[in-house]
Amino acid sequence: MPDALSKHLKILTFLALAFMVPATTVAELSIARGSAVSGSQQRDNAPEWVYTLRQGDTVASITQTLLSQQTTRQRLLEHNGLASNAELGAGDTLRIPVNWLKRQPEPARVIAVTGNVQQISGMDGRKLPLSEDSIVRVGDEILSGAGSATIELADGSELRISPNSRLMFNRLTQFGKSGMVDTRLRLQRGEVHTRVRPVIEGGARFEIETPSAVAAVRGTVFAIQATTNGSSVQVTEGVVDFGQPGNTRRIPAGYGASVSTANGGALNIRQLPPAPTMNPLPSVLTQLPAELSWQAGGYPAYRLDIFDQASGTWVQSRDVAGTRFDIAQLDNGRYEIQLAAIDQRGIAGMPGTAELEVDLQAKKPDLTAPADGESVNDDMPEFRWQLNGANEVARVEIAEDDSFRQLVTTSEWAPESQALPSRPLSPGQYYWRVVTEAGGSSVATSEPRKIVVNGTLPPVRIISVNYLDSQVRVFWENIDTATDYRLQLAEEPAFRNIIKEADIADTTAALRLIPGRRYFVRVKALSDGPLASRWGPGRELYLD
Repeated sequence: MPDALSKHLKILTFLALAFMVPATTVAELSIARGSAVSGSQQRDNAPEWVYTLRQGDTVASITQTLLSQQTTRQRLLEHNGLASNAELGAGDTLRIPVNWLKRQPEPARVIAVTGNVQQISGMDGRKLPLSEDSIVRVGDEILSGAGSATIELADGSELRISPNSRLMFNRLTQFGKSGMVDTRLRLQRGEVHTRVRPVIEGGARFEIETPSAVAAVRGTVFAIQATTNGSSVQVTEGVVDFGQPGNTRRIPAGYGASVSTANGGALNIRQLPPAPTMNPLPSVLTQLPAELSWQAGGYPAYRLDIFDQASGTWVQSRDVAGTRFDIAQLDNGRYEIQLAAIDQRGIAGMPGTAELEVDLQAKKPDLTAPADGESVNDDMPEFRWQLNGANEVARVEIAEDDSFRQLVTTSEWAPESQALPSRPLSPGQYYWRVVTEAGGSSVATSEPRKIVVNGTLPPVRIISVNYLDSQVRVFWENIDTATDYRLQLAEEPAFRNIIKEADIADTTAALRLIPGRRYFVRVKALSDGPLASRWGPGRELYLD
């Protein structure tokens, strides 16, 4: 073990012994008003938590919200050497034995999922796909195949489950509304990265157990791995008590430790690779991708994590070979980048950090086609435009009025400069525009244009022909969208020389023909709207 680590561990051991002194010997009770009773009253020997009253707190409200039903207000006052008429205010303190606090199961919440991750219910054993905002309860298990998941615990601590991992939630307990938690997990295999909020001394607990070791946490950032050959941990903030159950050592930030099943569970402690030196990035990125680079350190790979500063959640995590990475696919916001070297054993070291802000701005596109007011014969016309910003996606919006209160249809969002509507357009007049988006929050909209979709009326088929003396009556099918019909009569099937043409409002017409001569008739539908008409097939007529 390095001399520096040995010295560090001795100091931490001394401090740990100091913190093990019962709270009853060091806690000071501030009494604002009221009189104290004898301090020689019998008190519980359980670990204690010192609670500082906030504005609006009373002994009665604390008893109701924090303590179990068996613990009364009078018992709490007596434990603190206070008279029954004592009045306390904001800033005063009360000593509360931990075993007096309420213990309530508090579920965890899934805040991000990528790839294939499944949840096994602890109640009925059902296996379901894990999704964002899923609830994880005591007894549940998470199985990550090729995917990963980020889970937020009741106290705000976060777990990122790496691919090919199995994590069991054995205990998720919160002590009333005190903020104290008792979280116990079992990592059967794989890897978990944690960002644990500092635990409150005197009863709060956060442990991750593996088949070969246990990690007890007091507020830290660390990663833990479990394989068939043993377990390992890397601590980047705070401290972790790690080792076989009942035989743990305190591992400080900057060090890692491993327990191997092959050598009887001996604990091996080592210093982590130092943080890489990252080359400066602009403080604000107005377009992506942007290149992140760092100084070579002779390591085979690096682990890159990107966190959202506002929520603290993981946004991206990946292993990178070489000394550069293109930052892309980030929405507008502030981020923290952490970069750690991975040594030959696959262990990630101390992270270097950098902060950046992404501020992508969408710009109004220029429409190119169709022209304003243009008529088209295609019910799926192509719309074209020119993008004027960087990292933009765009879509066409089509409505029946220029206020676009109700869209008829749109195209899909895409980083393209042309698109088709997602469904065919019925004949008629429409308005269209293009909306661009950048960074998930910046939107720009073009001016609207008018477009007329002509469409076509179906061809009209002649149903029957009746002959009576020198008159012929022709019947044809009805077209719902037609207002009138146009009939043509010719003496040859090509209808090059029309001898009669008439517009008819009905679906039948009577013709007087010269006997012994051949004629040909055809019909098409007419409309007041922008509908092109097509002639139906011709029909031969002959009167003896």
